[in-house]
Amino acid sequence: MRTRFAVFITLMALAGCAVGSGAVVKGVGSDDLLKLREGPGLNHKIIVGLPNDTRLTRENCVTNNGKVWCKVSLAGRPSVSGYVSADYLAHR
Repeated sequence: MRTRFAVFITLMALAGCAVGSGAVVKGVGSDDLLKLREGPGLNHKIIVGLPNDTRLTRENCVTNNGKVWCKVSLAGRPSVSGYVSADYLAHR
């Protein structure tokens, strides 16, 4: 059991998914927005689009169909939360 927990924590750290850590949206095209979704995957409803430099609080991350999705909330409005692709998150 301890080995599984250690592997889980290591994978989260490698994916940059420290629970409760600060993050910022990076890498979105100049004419596009990162979609904040209701669940972890492209098949979930879009809540809102987020431009580059949007400050977020990252909670937990999960893998869905080989892609890492992180549960986040807006730094200034924690009641607005959902999932985004970890590919577009940077530490702040």
